[in-house]
Amino acid sequence: VQLQASGGGLVQAGGSLRLSCAASGRTFSSDVMAWFRQAPGKEREFVAAISRSAGNTYYVDSVKGRFTISRDNAKNTVYLQMNSLEPEDAAVYYCAADLARGSYRYTGGYNYWGQGTQVTVSS
Repeated sequence: VQLQASGGGLVQAGGSLRLSCAASGRTFSSDVMAWFRQAPGKEREFVAAISRSAGNTYYVDSVKGRFTISRDNAKNTVYLQMNSLEPEDAAVYYCAADLARGSYRYTGGYNYWGQGTQVTVSS
């Protein structure tokens, strides 16, 4: 099983990026999928999660109204559209899948993780 994250890069403050996380090896259509991020010297933190049917989405307060998580179960892929990016959003972004225990915000709750994609925001 592999989660391949992509779409990171360098963007000016106020700009946009769209991250993708493509899963292979099994289908995640019945699982919660999520994005986390980790900035240098900080702990990995929850960013957004989406239910298996995409009927429910959850966000950390700092990205509400700017980020949108979505999924395409036919493609076994989850996305994170990031608009109005701020320097504080700079981090390595990780996708996660298959919430097995605890809250969707809980880093230790997911069975599968992608390798991370770097997002850099210049001011």
